[in-house]
Amino acid sequence: GDIQTPLICGLPDHIAFFCLARVPRNYHAVLKCVSRRWRDLVCSDEWHAHRRKHNVHETWIYALCRDKFEQVTYVLDPNSSRRHWKRIPGFPSRSLKRKGMGFEALGKKIYLLGGCGWMEDATEEVYCYDASMNSWTVAACLSMIWKLTLNLYTFKCYLACEVLDEKIHAIGGLGSKSSTQSWDTYDPYTNIWKCDFDPNIIPEIEDSIVMDRKIHIRTNITPVTSRASAVFYEPSSGMWQRVDIDMAVRWQGPAVNVDGTFYVLDQYGTRLMMWQKEIRKWVPVERLSSLVTRPPCRLVAIGKSIFVIG
Repeated sequence: GDIQTPLICGLPDHIAFFCLARVPRNYHAVLKCVSRRWRDLVCSDEWHAHRRKHNVHETWIYALCRDKFEQVTYVLDPNSSRRHWKRIPGFPSRSLKRKGMGFEALGKKIYLLGGCGWMEDATEEVYCYDASMNSWTVAACLSMIWKLTLNLYTFKCYLACEVLDEKIHAIGGLGSKSSTQSWDTYDPYTNIWKCDFDPNIIPEIEDSIVMDRKIHIRTNITPVTSRASAVFYEPSSGMWQRVDIDMAVRWQGPAVNVDGTFYVLDQYGTRLMMWQKEIRKWVPVERLSSLVTRPPCRLVAIGKSIFVIG
């Protein structure tokens, strides 16, 4: 058979791989230009798994934004000395004007789920962005396995979308009659969505977060109580429970989990608060200038740092 050219002349491939995998992510685009073999290596799951295993992977921030006319996606390297957002090309044309889409990262890929438009009903379409390939592709549609057996679609927009146990969970949302009580779970290893129905899923989902291996979901503020309500789902018991009322009453803005601690930015984008479970009390952490943030904002945690986007 053909003799494969070594990754680096004079070095065994496993040593060369070990060295190349430590090159900062910002230079991976350059590595892909060296040869086809280097390109295939940098884009491989093996490369991604090795960097995660040896704690040399670098987390970048991806933002799904909307200007006056359509959706755009940007990426930011938070470790760069010159922080600036870069626009990601090739956004799926069918999703350009949609709202209420799920946007979630799993491994080295980002998934864009569902959505709806002013003149378009909710959809079951899913798109996938591979960060190593820098390209978008069509992914398995929501509840594909159900479509094949029962001819049942799950159309979704304004849903809760979270990652737990290396799977994407698309919960509730608006769309078809069955959507508000549907729970779709995506397994990237089989590329299949599994759909379950749960009558306890709350309507009018506003936000969601994973904390203590539980999926927490917040609803819209109701005109009757003038406050939001929240519930959490515990996979080990398969039960929904109400979130502590003292915790839920202040969860009215974007939230983030940092090492098991729950942080919330208020709806005005000016005060960051931390939930102390031991004393069941919100503690002010930092006050931000209204000139710095402009709601609606999002919070992103990388390590022990919190980034306010917006």
